Amino acid sequence: MVSKKVKIVNATGLHLRPAGVLCETAMKYKSKICFNTDNNYEANAKSVLSVLGACVRSGEEIVITCEGDDEEEALEDIVSSIEGGLGE
Repeated sequence: MVSKKVKIVNATGLHLRPAGVLCETAMKYKSKICFNTDNNYEANAKSVLSVLGACVRSGEEIVITCEGDDEEEALEDIVSSIEGGLGE
């Protein structure tokens, strides 16, 4: 299991469009991928509804956790995608 803290840089946080991009990225991997917010909400990164339910705002930090065969690659790709603004 690997994890990393990352800051949400999108001006509008994780609304529908960036949440969809995050889920698409996560679904490319076999590993279990989730994230925790500052208020102890755990979201499944492969579920748009779960990501939206986390209500992550711009500037918040989340901890991405990946567990499985391709966990290192998954973590690197997801962190890179978040730091790149998730397509925004």
